[in-house]
Parts: sequence; structure tokens; C-alpha cells
Amino acid sequence: MEVTLADLRAAAGRVVGVAVRSALVDLPALGAVAGVPVGLKCENEQPTGAFKLRGAYNAVARMVERGETAGVVTHSSGNHAQAVAFAASRLGLRAVVVMPESAPAIKADGVRRYGGEVVFAGRVRSSEQHERAEAIAAAEGLVMVSSFDHPDVVAGQGTIGLEILEQRPDVGTILVPVSGGGLLAGICVAIQALAPHVEVLGVEPAGAAKLSAALAAGEPRTLAHTESMADGLLMRSVGRFTFPILRRTVRRAIQVGEDEIAAAVRWLHREAGITAEPSGAVTTAALLAGKARPSGPTVAVVSGGNVDPALFHRLTA
Repeated sequence: MEVTLADLRAAAGRVVGVAVRSALVDLPALGAVAGVPVGLKCENEQPTGAFKLRGAYNAVARMVERGETAGVVTHSSGNHAQAVAFAASRLGLRAVVVMPESAPAIKADGVRRYGGEVVFAGRVRSSEQHERAEAIAAAEGLVMVSSFDHPDVVAGQGTIGLEILEQRPDVGTILVPVSGGGLLAGICVAIQALAPHVEVLGVEPAGAAKLSAALAAGEPRTLAHTESMADGLLMRSVGRFTFPILRRTVRRAIQVGEDEIAAAVRWLHREAGITAEPSGAVTTAALLAGKARPSGPTVAVVSGGNVDPALFHRLTA
């Protein structure tokens, strides 16, 4: 199934009043480092603190339109979990979220705050959460909501691409954090339809370089292990659905190290007053470290700001 420009525009209509039209903030200091004008697309401004709300709400709203109202289940280490709980609450549905025991407490607490039920399975991010969620779905008649590998989720995330093109019509390069690829694929749909000349780059932790592996192989590859403070980018493979979409536009993935991510979180806090979680700071890290060298006006997506307070203090002190 393809995701079209019409799907993105329909999703944009569904999320009105739920997701905010996040600011695109010009940062001359970051532009001075990059050598081109740079703006940050601040998805940390969303009610749930991250971009995931767009895709989750679009997917759950589409389920309601189809009459699937028993409730939803998902598995996630955090931002998608909170987004699904928020969306289900807004639409009057039950939500069960399976999380690894290592999920940041701030994200598990967020799920509960939005009315979701948290089930822990496994110590770290692994297939164990997916298997538990599938079992719950089958036993309790709930519908699974993918965190990235579904057309309705991709369409919802793609609304960010529409907004970027409206807010910065002269954009030449867009930097996007990547885990499973839902955000990256959604933005690519907008770019393919409306501005195919724009360069789109995926940015990932060096310890979770699943997009690099997929681009090299020409298909998704599952990494044996992923590790990074960027806990939202630890998927071991990009999606089977998302990869064919994003590969039409994305030619290169940029890897950033842990010290570079930490420096970006600190820089955003001190220089721009932006609270970004490590996953959301990787695009800024790529620019500060000189690993992204855009040739024209650039937008870096700050995908979220749900950072553990103790970690944020250590990184910014």
C-alpha cells in the first residue's frame, strides 16, 4: 500500500486541534557553524512532547472511522507509547502499552498520565515486547498500533514535511532522526510529491546504525545489538514498509557518537533554550560535528523533548 500526498493532507486535517503546528525556529548561531541558514522544527512542543502524536492519532482515528473501537495495544520504549495513550484517551478507547523495563520512568509515567495501562516485558528493547503485545491483542481483542511500519502512522508523521515546506519554502536540506523510519518516510512522501529537489538525510546514533546498514544492503538489515543514550532511536532495523518509501529520496545516513549527542543536548539548552531529548538532538549533533554539510537553507527536526531529568542535568551541567 502506498502513502500519497492526499493521505498526508487527510492526516493533517485529522490532527488539527490535537497536534500543534510546531515552530520552525531560526538559529543564526547554528547557521554560522553549518555555513547555511538553519532552522529547527521543534516537535518537542507537541502535547506529548514528541512528534509521535501525529502518527499515533492519525492511526487510531482511522481505526475509529473503520469501526474498530474495542481498544488498542502497542509496544514502545516511550514516545509512541505516550502518543497512543493520549490518542486513545481523546477518542474514548482503552490503551495497553508494553514497554521494556529499561524504559525511562518519565515516559512510563506519561503513559499512565494519559490513561494508558503499562505492561513491562523484558529488560531491554527486544522482540519480547512485540510478542507480548501480540498476545495481549489476541487475548483481549485489541488492535495493534505500529510505532512506525504502517501507512496511517507514516501519513501522520508526514504532516511535518508539509509544514516544513510551508514554513520554509526555500529549504534545500532536511535532517531527520531515524529509528524505524516512520518519521523519515513520512517526510519523504511530502518531499517526493512537492519538492523532489530537496535533500533529505537520516541521522542515527553510531551505536544503532540500522539505516546505514539498510542503505548499504539495499534492504532492511537487523542489527545484533543497539546501544545509545538516544533511547528513542534504538530499533534494530528500519521497517519493511518504511524503507522502500524513504530509499527513493534518502541517499545517505549520518552517524553521530555519544559525545556528539551529549554536546548537542547541552548546546540546544544553553544557546537556544530548547529542551531536547538525546534522540531529538541527533540532527543538531550532525551539524555541530560537521558531519552534515548542507549547501542551502536547512531544517533540522528536533523530534522530542521527553528526557529523563537526571540525565538532562548530567548532560547540561
